[in-house]
Amino acid sequence: MSKLSHFTPSGEAHMVDVSGKAVTHRIAVAAGRIDMQADTLALIMEGRHAKGDVLGIARVAGIMASKKTAELVPLCHPLPLTRVEIDLQPKAEENCVHCLATVETEGKTGVEMEALTAVQITLLTIYDMCKAVDKGMQMQAIRLLSKSGGKSGDWQRQD
Repeated sequence: MSKLSHFTPSGEAHMVDVSGKAVTHRIAVAAGRIDMQADTLALIMEGRHAKGDVLGIARVAGIMASKKTAELVPLCHPLPLTRVEIDLQPKAEENCVHCLATVETEGKTGVEMEALTAVQITLLTIYDMCKAVDKGMQMQAIRLLSKSGGKSGDWQRQD
């Protein structure tokens, strides 16, 4: 019988025990994009959006979100992050904003979830700030690009 057939909500769920793991330098990089109308992107790039500096506010939101990942994702370990960087690149030829989040720590578990959370919330903040002028925006291609450190070593997306 499979392990899932014995699952009980009150008994099976637990955080992974990382007490025996070594502290290593860990980095994760995640990316995504938000597609929008050309006029919406022009408002953002020209700094004419009624709500202010869309990219600056979204960048801060992504950093803050990465630090709260353990509060948002059940069973995720709280981690002391040593660096969070959010790079936002508007692409007029694609009518989108690309987001790249890099997260680092010295710890016993990786920061992939923190990087992915940073991307999601950064893009969600752009959506929130611009939804009055463009409800059809679409977030997509949110993915882990690479991770390093820990027992499993380095990993790099191949596509």
